Amino acid sequence: MMELLDSLLRGGAVTARFSRDATLQGMLDFEVALAAAQAEAGLIPAAAVSPITAAARASELDWPALRDDAACAGNLAIPLVKQLTARVKTLDADAARFVHWGATSQDAIDTGLILQVRGALDDLGADLDGLIAQLTEQVRQHRASVMIGRTWLQHALPITFGLKLAGTLDALLHARTDLAHVREQVLYVQFGGAAGTLASLGTQGPAVAAGLARHLGLSDAATPWHGQRERIVRVGSWAASLTGSLGKFARDTALLTQTEVGEIAEASGPGRGGSSTMPHKRNPVGCAAVLAAAARTPQLVATLFAAMQQDHERGLGTWHAEWETLPELLMLCGGALATARKLVSDWTVDTQRMRANLDVTHGLIMAEAVTMALGESMGRLEAHRRVEARCRDALAQQRHLLDVLREDADITRVLCAEALERLMNPQHYLGAAETFVSRVLALADAAITAVPPSQPGRKSK
Repeated sequence: MMELLDSLLRGGAVTARFSRDATLQGMLDFEVALAAAQAEAGLIPAAAVSPITAAARASELDWPALRDDAACAGNLAIPLVKQLTARVKTLDADAARFVHWGATSQDAIDTGLILQVRGALDDLGADLDGLIAQLTEQVRQHRASVMIGRTWLQHALPITFGLKLAGTLDALLHARTDLAHVREQVLYVQFGGAAGTLASLGTQGPAVAAGLARHLGLSDAATPWHGQRERIVRVGSWAASLTGSLGKFARDTALLTQTEVGEIAEASGPGRGGSSTMPHKRNPVGCAAVLAAAARTPQLVATLFAAMQQDHERGLGTWHAEWETLPELLMLCGGALATARKLVSDWTVDTQRMRANLDVTHGLIMAEAVTMALGESMGRLEAHRRVEARCRDALAQQRHLLDVLREDADITRVLCAEALERLMNPQHYLGAAETFVSRVLALADAAITAVPPSQPGRKSK
């Protein structure tokens, strides 16, 4: 079932990072790096490294047997190490004795996962930068496109479409900054042996751990983290937060595509956004995919938080609960990012419809502007009471608010006809919208032109 929906919900490059072969190769890469580090420390013969390396190919493993054997073993690493050892033995019987030397299953599984996470963060970062660039251009293009702002789903005050998009862009820039911190804090090798002491390696444990981290391009942790799962939670929380921001963007976009609103339309084409029965439909399918991801991620990240209560030195069930949860979080985030990029790339923005929708309430949205101008003379509360009464009159009589205001002598005594007309123009009541847009654009331009920081994590300690 899941594979059938991959292109809809998990269509980003991240999904390939968590394929069957990628998952197995991550653990195999750990075994190869472990052998190399141990050979450097003089714990195993240097001649054992080459056969282990040659045998560590996921595509040549018997994955159906791994799948079946994992049910009895309790994890994938145990049958994987058995198959790897058997394959090494066909190349060099002596080298086979040193496969997985002094390590435990969790070392291979956790470090393999971190290698996958690193690749996923690379992909997510690239797509995030791409979406930031797209939205930056859209904000710049629509910084003066006036539209109605909506609160509680009702017409509120005029804003610009550029400002609306700038809010999303700002959130994505935060996610970009946080990504650099996540990489620095998460990309660590996990290597503790049976109970976190590396006792099987004698006094060479720390040296092997440092060499292992160096070979894998990861950082070396101050202590094995097999029972401390904040790194897993940290990357999952980042992905969930980013997906939530994308969900907010998709929700707003979907609402703007409603027939009665019509300010945005997703791309159309044969087979896209159609209905099985209604030929006229142009459904926002991109928004739906992003919203589906955003609806699922809170529960997934909650699972990671729940799994932090590991039992002593190795969790019973709690560790296991992470195995599918974190990859799914990252794949959904990747799918949402990829879909959002296509959505922005292909959408149609109808600025004329935006302008027309400003007039739907026949001037009522400018009541605050008039109130504030009147308040300077008669006080805010009295001005609010008087304009509110005129709004009720306009609604009851189905007339434009400007016409009703012109008939109120107390109002026209303070505001002349020319002043009233200016106050009723949405273009003249945008406040600091342009300032806010300029601020975000400056941040985005700086982020786009900045040289990305080095990403392998801290050096081994």
